[in-house]
Amino acid sequence: MIRTAAPRLQIRSAAAPTLRISSRQLITMGKDSAPMESPSLQGNSTVSLLAGPLIHAFNEALSNHKPAVTRLLDRLLELGNEQSIQLSHVLPDEFHRIVEAEKNEDLKNGRMGRAVCSCQELCIEAPCIGVALRPLVGDWQYLQITACDKGVFDESSFKELSVSDYLAFKERLVDGHMGELDIMTTLELDLQPFNTHFPMMSRPKSIGNGVSFLNRQLASKLFGTEHTFRPLFDYLRTLKLNGESLMLGESIQSVDQLRRTLFQAEKELRLRDPEAPHQDVADLMKHMGFEKGWGGTVMRIRETMSLLLDILQAPDPEVLEDFLGRLPTMNKVVILSPHGFFGQKDVLGKPDTGGQIVYILDQVKAMEKEMCQRIADQGLDHSPEIIVITRLIPHAQGTSCNQAREEINGTKHSRIVRVPFLRKSGEVLQEWVSRFEVWPYLEQFTLDVSKAILEDLGGKPDLLIGNYSDGNLVASLLAHRLHVTQCTIAHALEKTKYSDADVHWKDMEDQYHFSSQFTADLIAMNMTDFIITSTYQEIAGQADSVGQYESHSSFTMPGLYRIISGINVFDPKFNIVSPGADQGLYFPYDEKDKRLTDLHQDIENLLFGQDESPDFAKGTLEDRKKPIIFSMARLDRVKNLSGLVEMFAKNEKLRKLTNLVIVGGVVDPDSTNDHEEKAQCKRMHELIEEYKLHGQIRWLVAQKDQVKNGEIYRYVADTRGAFVQPALYEAFGLTVIEAMTCGLPTFATSRGGPAEIIVHGESGFHIDPYHVEDAGNILADFFEKVAEDEQHWLDLSAKSLERIFKNFTWEIYAKKLMTLSRVYTFWKYVSHIDRQDTRRYLEMFYTLKLRPLIAKVPRAPEEK
Repeated sequence: MIRTAAPRLQIRSAAAPTLRISSRQLITMGKDSAPMESPSLQGNSTVSLLAGPLIHAFNEALSNHKPAVTRLLDRLLELGNEQSIQLSHVLPDEFHRIVEAEKNEDLKNGRMGRAVCSCQELCIEAPCIGVALRPLVGDWQYLQITACDKGVFDESSFKELSVSDYLAFKERLVDGHMGELDIMTTLELDLQPFNTHFPMMSRPKSIGNGVSFLNRQLASKLFGTEHTFRPLFDYLRTLKLNGESLMLGESIQSVDQLRRTLFQAEKELRLRDPEAPHQDVADLMKHMGFEKGWGGTVMRIRETMSLLLDILQAPDPEVLEDFLGRLPTMNKVVILSPHGFFGQKDVLGKPDTGGQIVYILDQVKAMEKEMCQRIADQGLDHSPEIIVITRLIPHAQGTSCNQAREEINGTKHSRIVRVPFLRKSGEVLQEWVSRFEVWPYLEQFTLDVSKAILEDLGGKPDLLIGNYSDGNLVASLLAHRLHVTQCTIAHALEKTKYSDADVHWKDMEDQYHFSSQFTADLIAMNMTDFIITSTYQEIAGQADSVGQYESHSSFTMPGLYRIISGINVFDPKFNIVSPGADQGLYFPYDEKDKRLTDLHQDIENLLFGQDESPDFAKGTLEDRKKPIIFSMARLDRVKNLSGLVEMFAKNEKLRKLTNLVIVGGVVDPDSTNDHEEKAQCKRMHELIEEYKLHGQIRWLVAQKDQVKNGEIYRYVADTRGAFVQPALYEAFGLTVIEAMTCGLPTFATSRGGPAEIIVHGESGFHIDPYHVEDAGNILADFFEKVAEDEQHWLDLSAKSLERIFKNFTWEIYAKKLMTLSRVYTFWKYVSHIDRQDTRRYLEMFYTLKLRPLIAKVPRAPEEK
């Protein structure tokens, strides 16, 4: 048995009991099987049920096409001498090169050919090749290929590997000094045993529709007999507001009595005016045993009662979801976003401050509107409350981030509450801290935030929403402490943004502290009640690429730990809820009566001015008649603004047809302390000089006025230009939504969320940032057609608007989120969806692993 003391940071309202979970279930210390003959791979293990077909496919190819397969494997071993870990494209590329050279269509179309195309990674150390295959989303298989002798392969060369053995081999390649004992005793984490009896989806197309699946699965089990309706009845009895009971009074004591009373109430209410307010029937309802909360009108009350009667008669998942969405819950919401400069003015463009801030502020406005509507529909007369908790920064650099409290513009019941980070001495930390360095402050921050929430709201919230790694960790600790429903929104998981950041974590630790961040991400995504993602790709990627969350299913950080099963993308906690853009700021360019024409002179000065001071801009545009290619983002490596400049510079046709305007970061590299921003800034200057782009490019420092930015999109549309989002990877892409909402044709990265926002060739275009020439040609071809026929531009603009208003608005988002929060809170109460065993495991992991890692992250120097 493993026993650990409860964490020093109390994340439960009562004292946490000692952990008593079997070591076999929790932590595997290596494998009991003997090593293989190869010094590189250890073989044993539980393997995929598809092991037989996979091995057979390779043996079949070797038997029928031995020369070609042998050449392929020899070539891979050669490549391993240059680089031991090869990316996903290497095996398919080498395979097709050999197939094309020999014109061997049988091999190409055979089962091995199909398997090869699913390769995600190669680990090579002669005489062994480890292959990670992903034939389907979420389905990973690992293959070992061993040469019997130089250039000799036979049926014994192919063996299936467990994920543990594959990762152990990978560790050896990355951290060669590790011995056999080090690899065998590496800490392994496997969360799969905890999910054995929990309903999981099985079809890739179901991923991201967790609440629908959960309702179908649990409704049939929970309401299988008359007796099992009791949990629903008990849940309704818990509903209160400020200590006052809602929906059911004390006089209704059983499910049978509830059913009879509902039938009686329906008959009585049919005799009343359906449009009459609930006050007109309040006495009748009270007499029958019903409290407030059923509806704001007689018709609404009847509808809600009818839904409940339908459930009590024959439970239906859709009816259940509709009913739960009407319940008078979710009146107080807390949103957590600690890092960066969280404010409403003059913050965009500052380090760690970008789309996430815009997202949350727009989210709050939409949620408050939806919450007010639902409260009115429920017949209640109170107001909702939404608090955004962030960090107070005394040295606020001209922003409002030094204010402890700030009302949110455009709302009546929402506010920002700022809580400071504290030094070990207890003094308030004055300066901004990078998102990669916040970890040492978060435990104390959590305790201080807990007090601030209880004081501000006068009690517990109904829902906690975490944002990014730090906010999600704080939300996990708070939700566990306060027993509150938790929602997680990653925005971006850094593991997929930095290539091989897991296996090479030691090389990046001083700069990024990924050991703390990846560990915090694992804890948060497994502790939370439900996860919101903007796209399917964020969860599970595409057929040929891995999703952000899927990349956390299994990985290794050599010398630290090995994840065997970290997150399951088929878990019903995942839900896709796509945000929109603030339609008060971003609206179509052709809505002339709403256009902000008084800003046009200022915008013209920005875009076409001659000011090239390092504090403001670089470059000028000589030909004002050309359409503008426009991009706006943070100036960091992943956003890839420098890549867009390079693409533009290398395409002569594009340079002749268009101008390029970049808005992002700083123009003077000496004006920033952010190392990535500084490096990208220098790269921009180099490209402008190298390709002599003067007269064709205008590079502006970050523009912080959202109102003006909205009109810039529309002004660019007036020039018949386009917006380009060239990121190496983008989890969602709010700027893509903003541009399309303004009717501006948009070209966006194929790597991530924008590939789902845009339907290629219909409502915009996908571009691959890793294929610069092809991306440039797509843009050049578009503008060439527009030069010949303006209707081509107009058609694409109309299609982009149609796509947005059908799928990506904050109104749709808020309705889905409010329903999800109610459904998951209900299931958490009536079932074991809260997964206490998993929580206890993660609590131990937090104490024994994350806390020591955080202790190694340097704090800001003490002030003198």
